[in-house]
Amino acid sequence: MKLNLANPATGAMKVLDVDDEKILSNFYDMRMAQEVDGEIMGDEFKGYVFKISGGNDKQGFPMMQGVLSATRVRILMQKGFCHYRQRRDGERKRKSVRGCIVGPDLAVLNLLVTQTGESEVVGLTDEASAQPARLGPKRANHIRQLFNLTKEDDVRKYVMSREVKQKNGKTTTKRPKIQRLITPKTLARKRARMAAKEAQRVKSIKEAEAYEALRSKRLAERKERKSSRKSSRKE
Repeated sequence: MKLNLANPATGAMKVLDVDDEKILSNFYDMRMAQEVDGEIMGDEFKGYVFKISGGNDKQGFPMMQGVLSATRVRILMQKGFCHYRQRRDGERKRKSVRGCIVGPDLAVLNLLVTQTGESEVVGLTDEASAQPARLGPKRANHIRQLFNLTKEDDVRKYVMSREVKQKNGKTTTKRPKIQRLITPKTLARKRARMAAKEAQRVKSIKEAEAYEALRSKRLAERKERKSSRKSSRKE
């Protein structure tokens, strides 16, 4: 079985090919999201704590949280289920998934580092293996949340940028376009939209009043003509 170790803090990953049944038997009958002491994999991982995040069996079927089984099962899935994408409205489909209980039929078991030990593990927690995130959040509120900013702070100064070397040798800086950023321009456009909407409302009210006045005038004229015809007949 392969143990896929991942460190979210550094972005590094390491794969261990373990054939020793004494080590693997410690994982059996454990569920996804349970924590494991790293010392069971050797003295190298002393003090480390790992969380079981998933895996797949020898045929490639992924483990699914909430399926309390150590074998493969077929589940009727609908919109909102993991490992399934709805193609049509209201569509449901029966698909095979692996249960969330670890067993000997797994080919890969994914583990996340939740606590580091005293010594560094080469390829997992050392600085040389760190893979910093290249891209950051784009939405204004997500950037504020990441850097703990207030509404008064300028979000544009904190967006993640990267330098790109072009073919002609020049180095340019690339930044993503910040989504849902409220600027004076957006506020001015909103005021203009609201003013146009209010002007249209006032215009429609005035036109309705003018139409009603003309209609009542025409009705009065018709009534007057009708009454004048009746009086002329009597004479």
